[in-house]
Amino acid sequence: MTTTGSSQGENPLQPPLGLRPPRTRHARDADTLELELREEIERLRALLPERIDLDPADIERGLAGLVLTLVEFLRQVLERQAIRRMEGGSLSDDEVERVGLALMRLEQKIGEIATQFGLDKDDIQLRIGAAS
Repeated sequence: MTTTGSSQGENPLQPPLGLRPPRTRHARDADTLELELREEIERLRALLPERIDLDPADIERGLAGLVLTLVEFLRQVLERQAIRRMEGGSLSDDEVERVGLALMRLEQKIGEIATQFGLDKDDIQLRIGAAS
């Protein structure tokens, strides 16, 4: 089947390059964040074993560690985004205060839950880029 009006390789649902609006700063920031996340996922994929051996007696602790690691990863991503927005001047002082307080409470709650399951902070800590 052939399409008219578009050359090979172009997405027929997108306008030609010359007619597309310029990328906004927000879109470029999102693209940068997406690239960093993809790089971090690839780095983590190399660190994780292909198979996970589950000990039935330790399943809760292992599952809690996995969930808390993911929540900590998301907390770090949100924190980095908040810092970018703060440095870019797109957050008011009140918003900076609320975001900071929310992130601190989340970090505290993650620590409390980790303690309940006998997990150390190092058990759930990920390093994302320069925000270690």
